[in-house]
Amino acid sequence: MTKASVSVIVPCYRSKASISRAVESVFTQTLRPIEVILVDDCSPDDTLEQLYAEQQKYPAGWIKVIKLPQNGGPGNARNAGWAQASGKYVAFLDSDDCWHARKVELQYNWLEQHPEVTLLGQKFASGMQREPAIEDVSCTQVTKRQLLFSNRFTTSSVMLQHGVKSRFKQGKRYCEDYQLWSDILFKGGVCCNMDFPLVKTFKPVYGDSGLSGQLWSMELGELGVHGALLREKKIGILPFLLAVSWSMLKFARRVVNSYVRRR
Repeated sequence: MTKASVSVIVPCYRSKASISRAVESVFTQTLRPIEVILVDDCSPDDTLEQLYAEQQKYPAGWIKVIKLPQNGGPGNARNAGWAQASGKYVAFLDSDDCWHARKVELQYNWLEQHPEVTLLGQKFASGMQREPAIEDVSCTQVTKRQLLFSNRFTTSSVMLQHGVKSRFKQGKRYCEDYQLWSDILFKGGVCCNMDFPLVKTFKPVYGDSGLSGQLWSMELGELGVHGALLREKKIGILPFLLAVSWSMLKFARRVVNSYVRRR
């Protein structure tokens, strides 16, 4: 079977119940990646044992398991997997998401045909019950202005060139993905989105429990991205103030939506 030179990196923390679904969605791709790297972020439960069990289900060498000595958050885990990756491209998948069956095929072929593109993703994950048929492959380039005011990429949708120099910021636990995409784009990378669902997500919505429920921490993480761009002189004071104001308005809306849902 022909394989794509893609390394799939999956950070895992308390992922025992969901990792099988995620890995299966990679194995059943119409164009299979050369490897999957499962990174246990020092889970306190039986996640590591489950990762080794997954490793035994599939062809020898296809799944690599990395155990981190201490919990550092998903960005650190992705960096650890990235350091061990051998593919021409790196793709990220969260352990509680899964992929459209043609995701690797479509993204890999498109990147091979457009070598000037650094990063290819999709803005929103989907709660799709069925995989939509994909007939026309269309992509849209993301501008600096667009990314400044909104994270345009779902982490589990992203495939990027292995050799890009930027990495997830060590120790940053919220919006670490947004920080990386911004770093890549504002340093001259070309970033594009595919215009159809690539990822099915099972995450809770804003305001529910889990990572997405940490509204204020996520807001601080987003503001930190804008602050970093200002300090590095990638943006001026006016765009910074506009981005911060817009971010706070979005935060207020999320708080209200969270309150309404819980009533």
